[in-house]
Amino acid sequence: MSKFIGYRCSLCKTEYAPDQVNYTCPQDGGNLDIVLDYASIREKYQAEDITSRTNASLWRYAPLLPVSGVEGNGTPLHAAGWTPVFKMPVLADKLGLQELWLKDESRNPTASFKDRASAVVVSRAQEIKVDVIVTASSGNAGAALAGMSAAVGQKAVIFAPKAAPPAKIAQLLVFGAKVMLVDGTYDDAFDLSIQASQEFGWYCRNTGYNPFTAEGKKTAAYEIWETMQAAIGTTPYTLLVSVGDGNIISGIHKGYKDLLELGWIEQIPRIIGVQAEGSAAVANAFHAGTEDITPVLAKTLADSISVNLPRDGLRAIRASKETGGTYITVSDEEIIHAIGELGRVGIFAEPAGATSYAGLVKAVGSSVVSRDEPVIVINTGSGLKDINAAMQAVDQAPVIEPTLEAVKKLL
Repeated sequence: MSKFIGYRCSLCKTEYAPDQVNYTCPQDGGNLDIVLDYASIREKYQAEDITSRTNASLWRYAPLLPVSGVEGNGTPLHAAGWTPVFKMPVLADKLGLQELWLKDESRNPTASFKDRASAVVVSRAQEIKVDVIVTASSGNAGAALAGMSAAVGQKAVIFAPKAAPPAKIAQLLVFGAKVMLVDGTYDDAFDLSIQASQEFGWYCRNTGYNPFTAEGKKTAAYEIWETMQAAIGTTPYTLLVSVGDGNIISGIHKGYKDLLELGWIEQIPRIIGVQAEGSAAVANAFHAGTEDITPVLAKTLADSISVNLPRDGLRAIRASKETGGTYITVSDEEIIHAIGELGRVGIFAEPAGATSYAGLVKAVGSSVVSRDEPVIVINTGSGLKDINAAMQAVDQAPVIEPTLEAVKKLL
C-alpha cells in the first residue's frame, strides 16, 4: 500500500494534500517533495524486510514509493532498476584509490537512468487514469517514457530538440510515441511541453516539474545503500553524480533522506555533483554560495546534461551542500577521455554517463577526494545512445586487404 500522504514545497515549505496539486507549488513555483508516512513505514517494515526481497527491480522498494506499482508484472515497466554495481580495481589502481565502484545504469530497459523516473510516473498515470503523458527530453527521458508507456499501452508525446542524437530519436519512434522535434533547445522543448499539457490536459512527466520523477530516481540510492552495506558495512563513502537539470542528484539525495528518516542509516554519503563546463549553472551557483541560479547558454557534447536553466537546480545544490559534498566541472575533452577510459575496462558510457568519472579524475587530482576513501560513480546511460561521441574517444579502425600479409604488416 502506498504511504504517500502529500507534498511539501522545497522553497516555502507549504504542505499540500495529494489531491491539491500535481506539479509545482502554486505559491512560488517551487519544486515539491513527496511526503511519505514514515511512522507507518517504520511500524510495518524493518530494513531486513526490504533487503531480503528477491525482486530484482526498483519495485523491491514498493513500501517506500508513492505509487502502488505491480510487482512481478513482467513488462519492461517493471524491469527498471536493480542495476549492477561493479568493483573497478584497474581504474582504482590508476587513480591511486583503495576502493572504487561503478553503478551501471545502462542496463536499464531503455539503457539509461531515466527509466526509473518513467516507471514511477507511468505507474502514477495509470493510477489517476490519464489519457496522454507528455515530456520534453534531449533523448533519454523521452526514450524511457516511450518505452515504459508502450509496455502498458499508455499514449506518450515527446518534444525533443532537433539536435538530439539520432539513436535517441530512433528509440522514441520505435516505441511508438508521438514525437515532435523542436527547432530550439531542450529548454524550448520544456516550455512547449508544459504549454501543451495545459492546453490539452495531458499529464506532464518533465523532470524538475513532476514530483514523481525524483521518487523514481531515489531508488538508485536504495540500491547503492544495499550494495555498499554488503561491501563495506557502515564505512562512509563518496558518491559522484553527473548533473544537468539536477533531478538525478536531488532524487538520490531524497532516497538517502528517506533511509535516514527511517533510521536505516546513520549518515548520508558525501554527494559530489559533476557538470560539463559548458553547462554549469548549478556548479556556478554552488561555488558562489547562493541558491539563486543564473541561466547559462549551454554548450556541451554531453546532450543529456546540456541545460540552460536547471529546473531542479535548488535541490541539486542542497544535495551536495547538505552532505558535505561539492561541485566539479569538466571539459568536453575530459568527458571524451573518460569515455575511452571506461571503455577499456568494459563500461560503454554516453558522454553524460562518463562525466561522473571525468569528475572523479579531477577530484582525485585536486585532493577533493582522498585516495583512502571508498568511492562510487554512476554511469547514467549507454554509449550506444551517442555513437558520434563514442567515435571521438577512440582511434579509428584501419581498413586492410583481406590477406594475412596485410594483418602481419599492421601488427
